[in-house]
Order: sequence, then C-alpha cells, then structure tokens
Amino acid sequence: MIIVIQCTDRVGLVAAISGLLAQKQFNIISMHEHVDNTANLFFMRLEVDKTGGVEGLEENLRDILPENALIKINPLPEKKIIVLVTKEYHCLADILIRNYFKTLGASVQCVIGNHNTLQDICQRFDIPFYPVQATEDKAAFEKSIIDITKNYAFDYLVLAKFMRILSHDFVSRFPMQIINIHHSFLPAFAGASPYRQAYERGVKLIGATAHYVTDELDEGPIIAQQIIPADHSHTVQDMVKAGKEIETAVLAKALKLVFDDRVFVYKNKTVVLE
Repeated sequence: MIIVIQCTDRVGLVAAISGLLAQKQFNIISMHEHVDNTANLFFMRLEVDKTGGVEGLEENLRDILPENALIKINPLPEKKIIVLVTKEYHCLADILIRNYFKTLGASVQCVIGNHNTLQDICQRFDIPFYPVQATEDKAAFEKSIIDITKNYAFDYLVLAKFMRILSHDFVSRFPMQIINIHHSFLPAFAGASPYRQAYERGVKLIGATAHYVTDELDEGPIIAQQIIPADHSHTVQDMVKAGKEIETAVLAKALKLVFDDRVFVYKNKTVVLE
C-alpha cells in the first residue's frame, strides 16, 4: 500500500507519522521525504505492507498533520491514460509496447490523433484510434477531443508528440492531468523547431523535457529531463534523430514517476521522490 502526504512542515512529522503506522500494525517498507524550507512544505511517500485494515487511517493522519494536508492512501496501482499524437511514432510506439507487456504502469484507453498516420500501429496493438482533423476552428477541434475522452475513465492525457497548442479552456479542464514531452532541455528553446534553434545557436548539449501542461507554453512543472552531447559536426537532422531517442526515454521515465505517485506539484515546481 502507498501513502502520499503533502502539508505544511513542522517539527516531529516523521516521528508522528511512523508512530501512528506502528500503532496500527503497519510495517514501513520504504519512506522518502523532503522539506522545502523556503516554502515550508513537507512531502512524503511511504510504502507499507498492510493492505487491509485501513479504515479510519486518513482521519487518524489528519489528526496528527497540519490543517489542509493533502493525503492519498493506496492510489490505484495502475493508472488509465489517453494518448494524443500527430505523426511521429517513436514515443507512441514505446508506450504501446510497454502497455502490451504490462510494464507501463498504466493502461492505454485509446489514442487520439490529428492525422491518421499512426492509426495502423494502434490497430496492431488493438488500441482504439480516433482521428480528429485539426481545423481553423480550434474550439470545435478541441471539443471533438473532449467528446471522445468522455467515453473513457482516465487519469492522464499524454501528449506523445502531439504538435498542437492547447487552449486555456482545454487545459483548465484537466489541471495537472496533461503530460507533454518537449524536444529541448527547457527552458532553452521553447516553442517550435527547437532542434533548428539549437543548431543555429551551436549548442554542445541537446535534451528533452517531460512536463505538466499549463497555460504558459512549455512552462509547466518539469517532471524529468535528460541531455546528450552534440558538436559542430551535427546537422539539424542528426540532432532530430538523436533527439527522438532521448524524447522516448525521458517520457517513459516521467510516466513511470507519475504512475508510481512519486511526483508532487506545488507552485510551478515538482518534488520527485525516487
């Protein structure tokens, strides 16, 4: 069983929480915690070996924690996701393979694409694919996506190289539920064509960033990042090719962290308890 806690920090929280769990005969298998001294916030993720007898545990925790503490007890072990794509296959293919072999930590409910390029690979994995053509009427386009999502229960929308900018109205429907992979080491080279921007700047490192989507383009809380070296011999095409590998790896890592309930969000930052 997993217990996740976020609250105002104060002296004695770890002792109080572990003491309560011991009193209720819960054995702590792992415990990770962090304190942000600037924000005076406390974060904790515990794994315990008792799955039964949890009645009243949340109320007991609230009695010993500061007011307005955020508590999750035994979140669903497998999340449900909807994937949004355009034409690039690499991130989607990795997700579908992990989903097929049940190593994703989530189950893919469906895939929505603004092109039908990736419909065939979804059919090969027996995953429903919905083509939704992007038009100048952005509101109608996004409504079509929302209407599809209403047919499924899901925890997250994953933008696996979905090359469309989402509106405020769309994003506000799914606060901290939309995860994007961006093909640069943010905050460098936000927006379109980051590899060309990197090439023209002559950078020696390129990277990828997985983050939550907010109203500010490519400015949402960062979940995971990674970089690889580049040099003067790399063309834009070389960077794009190398970038696809790192994009796939970073998105996979970010999804695992989120699905394992290891990511805490506050302000525009994250705490990741690995």
